[in-house]
Amino acid sequence: MAAGRAWWRTVETERGRVCGEPAPVAEGDVDAPPVAAFRGIPYAASPVGALRFAPPRPHEGWSGVRDAARPGPAVPQGPSRLECVMGRRAVDWSEDDCLTLNVWSPAGAAGAGRPVLVWFHGGGFSSGSGGWDWYDGARLAALGDVVVVTANYRLGPLGYLYLPEAGVGNPGLQDQAAVLRWVRDNIAAFGGDPAGVTVGGQSAGAYAALALAVAPETRGMVRRVIAQSGPWGLPPQEPEAAAGSAAAFLDLLGLPGKAVGGAREAEVLRELRALPAERLLAAYARLSADRARPGRIAPPMYPVLGGALLPTPPRQAVAEGALGGAGLLIGTVRDEMTAFVAFDERARAFTRDDVLRIMREDARDTFGGGDRDAAACAYDDLARLRPDASPAELLTEAATGWLFRDGVTRIAERRAAQGTPAYVYRFDRGPDGDDGTLGATHCAELPFLFGTFDAYPDSPMLGRPGTDARRLARAFGGAFAAFAATGTPNGPGLADWRPYCGGPAPEVMYFG
Repeated sequence: MAAGRAWWRTVETERGRVCGEPAPVAEGDVDAPPVAAFRGIPYAASPVGALRFAPPRPHEGWSGVRDAARPGPAVPQGPSRLECVMGRRAVDWSEDDCLTLNVWSPAGAAGAGRPVLVWFHGGGFSSGSGGWDWYDGARLAALGDVVVVTANYRLGPLGYLYLPEAGVGNPGLQDQAAVLRWVRDNIAAFGGDPAGVTVGGQSAGAYAALALAVAPETRGMVRRVIAQSGPWGLPPQEPEAAAGSAAAFLDLLGLPGKAVGGAREAEVLRELRALPAERLLAAYARLSADRARPGRIAPPMYPVLGGALLPTPPRQAVAEGALGGAGLLIGTVRDEMTAFVAFDERARAFTRDDVLRIMREDARDTFGGGDRDAAACAYDDLARLRPDASPAELLTEAATGWLFRDGVTRIAERRAAQGTPAYVYRFDRGPDGDDGTLGATHCAELPFLFGTFDAYPDSPMLGRPGTDARRLARAFGGAFAAFAATGTPNGPGLADWRPYCGGPAPEVMYFG
């Protein structure tokens, strides 16, 4: 990295030069160092034409100096299912130039070698963008003196359609691996250390982060992992189920669903590549609506077991030691599932039998492979603890456990047994005035991690943050930034956070 106060004016990457800009840090962080932002940098060629559904290919490069002041477009996607919780936003998407990333680097001192945090957004493998202001990395970079990277990756059918005979499987996950390779090859020019990379993310992004940290092709590029609200109770999609989703999707497009798994896949793939992206998204929206049900978070298409970068379920790989000596910070929010149930009219009409059916179908591992007594006992135990709760509220509590919280505990217990204990947290802050409808819901911690309150002007999960919220953001974001920088979420001005060593009184850090 070139020395000088305006080093950000020209930074050389393998594909060409970029010009960034100074990035403001959140008001109140008066002691924060200056940060430079570089947005919309291509890390792969546009996934259009013959490259749609293909593994990411190197970008062709550019001449001159590319203006990196603005993020690139989002990847093609429909509306988020959590708009009612996070707030609505207009999605400016395009297949052209959508595979881009963003870099925030502290610019106060010349030289290289800062730790790097590569962070992937959530969105149920169906929506989101690393370029949105929700995930502006300037404050996080300043808090930890780390280089922060966010990125787009293909979503929905463009990211997770499964056509194995045509070689299509997990292109979205392959995009994320390409981001790590770009960081390895280019981040030193932005002041980062390619040997000091933490890969992190929230929800679907956490799922992908852990998958990349244990995959044979990418784990050598990962030193630490941050996993926020990963849906660990959702196993990777089995090939048979993924093929069924692909067939249903093709049928909705008027293409032969029976071609999946056969010799006609290549022909169908050519037709898919010729269709407008809008038609693909419309068919996927119909498929999603057909399969939607309160309490079910799995989209029709998401990472497929045995596809690229997913030879083994991530939790199993961790149990088998594939994470090695990599550090791990992992946790949940207190009320994960309210985001998926609280505003669903169908859920409000649920009876005990409706909830038991969902528990038996969606949590067979937890409730003994469909054992009616196991599910009923768990439901009745919750009902005794919360006698005033409705069946929908009891489903929310139970599903928060089997989909999110229980997996964190099992992963942390395994890491403790392996002699590499994780740092475990729970985020408990709900919006002011909340009557318990949302609580600390899925995604509630995101404004506090990035300190981007102003990017959520009408967000029910945030409400109106005051002084206490900003103090919490400094503690929460500061701990995560410290972990990315040093491997421990401890440091000056931060609360003492001990690793999770298991036993009768395991250590969990509570925020809010």
